[in-house]
Amino acid sequence: LMISKKIGLVESIISKSDYLEEITVNINGDIQKSYNYPKMTGNVQVGDEVLLNTTAVELSLGTGGYHFVIANLNKLESNMTPGGHIMKLRYTPMQVKVNSVEEQDSELHDKVHNFKSLDNLPVVVGTLHSMLTPFVASYKRNNPTKNIVYIMTDGAALPIYLSKNVENLKNKGLIYKTITIGNAFGGDYECINIYSALITAKEILKADVVFVSMGPGIAGTGTKYGFTGIEQGPILDAVLKLKGMPIAIPRISFADKRERHQGISHHSMTVLKEIVNVAVNIPIGIDDNEKLSYVNKQIKDNELDKKHNIVYIKNENTEDDLNHYGLRVKSMGRNYQQDREFFDAASNAAYYLMEVCDDSRRTNNK
Repeated sequence: LMISKKIGLVESIISKSDYLEEITVNINGDIQKSYNYPKMTGNVQVGDEVLLNTTAVELSLGTGGYHFVIANLNKLESNMTPGGHIMKLRYTPMQVKVNSVEEQDSELHDKVHNFKSLDNLPVVVGTLHSMLTPFVASYKRNNPTKNIVYIMTDGAALPIYLSKNVENLKNKGLIYKTITIGNAFGGDYECINIYSALITAKEILKADVVFVSMGPGIAGTGTKYGFTGIEQGPILDAVLKLKGMPIAIPRISFADKRERHQGISHHSMTVLKEIVNVAVNIPIGIDDNEKLSYVNKQIKDNELDKKHNIVYIKNENTEDDLNHYGLRVKSMGRNYQQDREFFDAASNAAYYLMEVCDDSRRTNNK
């Protein structure tokens, strides 16, 4: 069997919103944590009997040691809301119906259908979800009246509800709207793929900048091509195909003990050297000379500077920008102080955009 299931009793509700309930469950006398998505399985109350997917916890995967509620056995029946015909998680027991922007009955269908060009709209493409917060903090602090649209792919978590970062950034008014694509769901707008999502961001939401990344989590295998972050390449290609301005956030770290993730990660190197087909803008900003030399050698050895527009950014503001909004960041268990180059890499994209977009959004593409 590919799924491990157990029955538990809801012991307590740690926190709750319309989209995510963090609860504890009693499984044969053992108290453990679980997530419940009310939009999928309804609300739970203390004492309810719930069917749980315990697979990830039993495999010790990086989902924070949580189970997921499959069904509330005390409230088995529910009715879907009207409208929408596109299914996500298709042909699985948990398939959900969404109102997709592109579908023919959608009032927004014609705006997508009549699209011509992104008109050099800047699109920042990250790989890890933890790149979102530093970019948003730096961009919004310097452009308080401009609108950020976040597109979440299906490279990791599928329900956007799992992201407390997104909830926090929206509550603070830092992200304007969200779009979920592929089998990801739960955004303010639902789209079938990256192309229609980019079109929606421009034509319907009038975005000033778009940020694209997967949700919380990433699947990796230690092999060259076997990681979900490889989606960064095709997404950057899509941006230029639709005549947008593609900006890539490289994954940079000097805190990761794994040699393949030192400096520019092998993930980023694979994408930028081999996978992406177009020239993109890559902001680099590292104030430590030794670390900068290491990264520059990687860039030269892999001829990234011949293929792409490498832009060197002076940025000492990432931490101030985060603190300005009371935001905390963490990636792979490390905070800003422990892995500053990682978070700076995302913030650098915001400072790069300030340089190029103030001049009528001119492009620096080679």
